[in-house]
Amino acid sequence: MSTHPATASIEAQRGLKIPRHIGVIMDGNGRWAKQRGLGRSEGHKAGVEAVRRIVALAIEYGVDCLTLFSFSAENWRRPPDEVRFIFGLLRRFVTSDLERLHDQNVRIRIIGGREGLERGLRGIIHDVESRTAANTGLDLVIAFNYGAKTEIVNATRAIARKVASGELDPDSIDEATIARHLDTSGLPDPDLILRTSGEMRLSNFLLWQSAYAELVFVEENWPDFDEAVFVRALKSYTARDRRFGGVRT
Repeated sequence: MSTHPATASIEAQRGLKIPRHIGVIMDGNGRWAKQRGLGRSEGHKAGVEAVRRIVALAIEYGVDCLTLFSFSAENWRRPPDEVRFIFGLLRRFVTSDLERLHDQNVRIRIIGGREGLERGLRGIIHDVESRTAANTGLDLVIAFNYGAKTEIVNATRAIARKVASGELDPDSIDEATIARHLDTSGLPDPDLILRTSGEMRLSNFLLWQSAYAELVFVEENWPDFDEAVFVRALKSYTARDRRFGGVRT
């Protein structure tokens, strides 16, 4: 980032449309490390620094909501040592960054399954959300142990239970009903989904919410994410003609 980020960003924002909500699939930590002859753990550590950069950029550029795909439900298939290391990084990130984020008026929300997580980790999630719940700045959403298909299944089950109990008329179910029962209830749908490392797929991330999101794929691996990549993605987003299924007249 530049020496004078505020000044640089004011210049960079000229002519840019700033998405209200950006979702990020942070991909390429392992590839970044392999290219440098390092272990995967070094890639994950470098990825944490990229998380700090994008959170700072989101605040600086006036993004309302930032959702980061940090650990998918499928990531449990990775080697146990790597999973433990990722969890350790999460704990250290919270310990070192929570107060700073709180001071910056960031509200943190963790989405994804909590069943099966160890008690200490569930406690950290509770503390993070409680500590920042009243903040009114950036909504920082961490998708952890998250999978969009499971999210939709859980929403469907919750709605079905309400129908069975007579609390909800099945004929009244609409898109808004489903949205209220998703993990992201109360948040705007993402305008932009960004994925690093050159992969071009959503990988079970915010499938319902991304129905009309603009998709931007960049070649850089996640640890190399910086302001130049961020601005390039915003320029691509700005150039899109968002019609939401309609026709420009």
